[in-house]
Amino acid sequence: MVVDTVLWSRWLTGLTLAFHVIFATVGVGIPLMIAIAEFVGIRKKDSHYILMAKRWTRGFVISVAVGVVTGTAIALQLALVWPNFMQLAGNVIALPLFMEVFAFFFEAIFLGIYLYTWDRFRNPYIHWLLTLPIVAGASMSAFFITSVNGFMNQPDGFVMEAGHFTAVDPLQAMFNAATPSKVFHVLSSAYMTGAALLAGIAAYIMLRKGASAYYKKALKLMMGVVLVFSLLTTIAGDMSAKFLAEHQPEKLAAAEWHFETERGADLILLGWLNAEQKVMGALHIPKALSFLAFGDFNAEVKGLEEFPLDERPPLLVHYLFDMMAGIGFVMLGVAFLYFLFVMWKKRNELNKWLLRAIVLSAPLAFLGVELGWFYAEVGRQPWIIRGYMRVEEAATSSPNVRILFFLFLILYIVLGVMCIFVLRRLFRNKPAEAELEELSKEKQIHSMEKG
Repeated sequence: MVVDTVLWSRWLTGLTLAFHVIFATVGVGIPLMIAIAEFVGIRKKDSHYILMAKRWTRGFVISVAVGVVTGTAIALQLALVWPNFMQLAGNVIALPLFMEVFAFFFEAIFLGIYLYTWDRFRNPYIHWLLTLPIVAGASMSAFFITSVNGFMNQPDGFVMEAGHFTAVDPLQAMFNAATPSKVFHVLSSAYMTGAALLAGIAAYIMLRKGASAYYKKALKLMMGVVLVFSLLTTIAGDMSAKFLAEHQPEKLAAAEWHFETERGADLILLGWLNAEQKVMGALHIPKALSFLAFGDFNAEVKGLEEFPLDERPPLLVHYLFDMMAGIGFVMLGVAFLYFLFVMWKKRNELNKWLLRAIVLSAPLAFLGVELGWFYAEVGRQPWIIRGYMRVEEAATSSPNVRILFFLFLILYIVLGVMCIFVLRRLFRNKPAEAELEELSKEKQIHSMEKG
């Protein structure tokens, strides 16, 4: 039996990325939430916010442990599953890959110090300052690894000679044209998703056990962060669309099912393609694609007809793009509605329907991140390095890649189950209310000892 090694390589890498991106997003997003909560707690002298930072840090450490495993799996697969890619581009992307490891160790060192120095400083701001390198390290990790993806989409910083990359400039390769918009989009969506996760957990517990002061404060704080970063994610999406229009027009055309080059191009939402590749049942917003792409309602937008058939991305990216963008606007809408109810005193921002919408927003945010990455990767097809190497040229020829797929699938199932089990035991056995009582008793004992 002949094994399609390219197909199995795609599936293995897709499986790993789909699993890893969950923990990578948590790893980037949650440190900022911890820093915000502790800062607010110190400023307001409110133990609720301090407890939020403590509890969120415990959960964060578990996610970091799983993220290390999946990140290592990706590094391993680059060498084993895509050896030709690494042979061609390894010397170009070596710098950001090394710096990503450095950023992780930088974050891990300060995370350990942060964990074991609670209540060790007279000035609580000194402990809070330790969150800053953790946030910076997590964000730097995202920056460096995203710049590698940017290079794959917009290769730069080398000269192609006799089938090899020579005269390599690692900094130019890392700071390629795709990096700014991609990093902005990745960071803003990670922060939004991290806040949505914590807000969703608070809303879920309020639905089950009632609205305690701790969870009310956690919900309001995190919904504020969701509102800010959902707005920034929308701006990042607009930047990404303009980048695609200039540098990857075939990807934008495939996402919008824009087949013919024209001025004043319509934006196509939803719909499907019939057997003749005609768009059916879609919503057409007149001239909106031209404005989205170039900020001009009458600008010319290239259609797929401009590109060879074997260099066009799969048309299914339209569905990925629509769902990703739709989820982004849902997140913005839910956050806006929550604060509208907060300001409108006659409405109750803690009503069950709104709390349910906030709970639903958490998995939706993660789904949006997944769809965004799949759109980025599938939309680059058939290239692994755009314009220089196709996916089938980069993949391993070893039939053992099929065995690897199932081994990693088992690994991810075990990791996922263990992560959920540990997190449930970690927080179920020690609810927030019980910890607040302990903190209150400790403060009383401390004040008595001082007296």
